[in-house]
Amino acid sequence: MQDAEATRLFLVMPPRFDAADMAPKLAEALRAGDIAAVLMAAEAGQTAALAETLVPLIQEAGAAALVADDTRLAGRMKADGVQVGGGLEDLRLAIESFRPKRIVGAGGITSRHAAMEAGEREPDYLFFGFPHGDTHDAAHPKTLALAEWWSALTELPAVAMAGRSPGSVADVAATGAAFVAVHDAVWAHPGGPREAVEVAQAALRQSGRHAA
Repeated sequence: MQDAEATRLFLVMPPRFDAADMAPKLAEALRAGDIAAVLMAAEAGQTAALAETLVPLIQEAGAAALVADDTRLAGRMKADGVQVGGGLEDLRLAIESFRPKRIVGAGGITSRHAAMEAGEREPDYLFFGFPHGDTHDAAHPKTLALAEWWSALTELPAVAMAGRSPGSVADVAATGAAFVAVHDAVWAHPGGPREAVEVAQAALRQSGRHAA
């Protein structure tokens, strides 16, 4: 379970990838430090490769394998849950289908109003920012502001998107968010996924919100 005083990493997969090529990179990242969950989106034709290769890899490492915006696909892949960014009705349907056995996260949260509406449905977490929206080294100021506001308001966990720099996770952790999402901070890091996760974990330790 999530320590109330700790922030854990939430890894976002690239929007397009080859499962065979990605598997060793993902394994490297998962071995490098504590990762709570991995969010992935599957393109047409990737389902079998993901289900046979990546989902077991994620689950064997003790992380939750989450699928973006497709409850049927998440079920076929035997994933641990789904993140829904398509609106409140889609979120309601996902919660009815998946809870309590599987995780349902609410994505596409870009305002306080949207956060309150999604929170009323009682998903497992709210995702602030966009999963592939880390276009700068630092986290987006709006993402940080929303995560800080939400984390002070309620115990419903916040996931907040970091920037392209692994060190940017410290700013996200400082908001009180339960999870910090990393994407290009890991996959585009010059030293590779392992070094990126190690740098991110070091930043969490320095922030004082590293999981024990």
